[in-house]
Amino acid sequence: MANLVQLKMLEELSGFLPVDKPAGIAFSSVVKTIKRKFNLVKVGHGGSLDAMASGLFIVLLGDANRYANDLMSADRTYAGAMKLGLRTNTHDIHGETIFDASATAEVPSQARIAEVLPEFKGDIFQTEPRFCSVRREGTADYTVADTGEHGQFLGHVYRFSVMPPEFSLKASKSVIVRTLVNDFGEALGTGAALSALRRTAVGKFTVGEAIPFEKLLELSPSEFAASVIPIPKAMAR
Repeated sequence: MANLVQLKMLEELSGFLPVDKPAGIAFSSVVKTIKRKFNLVKVGHGGSLDAMASGLFIVLLGDANRYANDLMSADRTYAGAMKLGLRTNTHDIHGETIFDASATAEVPSQARIAEVLPEFKGDIFQTEPRFCSVRREGTADYTVADTGEHGQFLGHVYRFSVMPPEFSLKASKSVIVRTLVNDFGEALGTGAALSALRRTAVGKFTVGEAIPFEKLLELSPSEFAASVIPIPKAMAR
């Protein structure tokens, strides 16, 4: 139980808290749990992260929430995996199957991949699918939600390297990774669905400096406060 001095310290705490979110938990649950656990007043985040994804999720405390838009517009880096031969309505493995030849799908040659990759670098247009996978709270199951029709939008891919089933990616914040994987599979002629995703960087923040969510919840109030990156230090990067 935190004493009054510790509670005051946490109430006035401002800064950036890089968290290593595990797969299978909603980012909103991370925010709510941290806020409740440490009796915090003003808690936000620097950009959402899908429930199926793990990796860097930046929690904003106090005055650091002023920088939410800066972080949300920052470039992102990912490492992930795809399942070739599979197409779903959500573009990931948790959606409803449209086509499944994954049992017999052959891994394309690097020459074939090299032919297709230029289509997925630089400015690209994407159309987000109307369906998305949503994890049911308190379970390991996913359900499909209908989010309506979406218009086409522009994103930018700085780097997209593929060695099936794995890939790495650096892109603007607007790029939807599951749709990128789906469109890449379409271009290959095999189909592909996102099977795993880990965010490794947002702007100048990296997952290497993040605290695993489970470990974070074991910290004392003073340890928690010491884990927060002060605003001046973060801005000086």
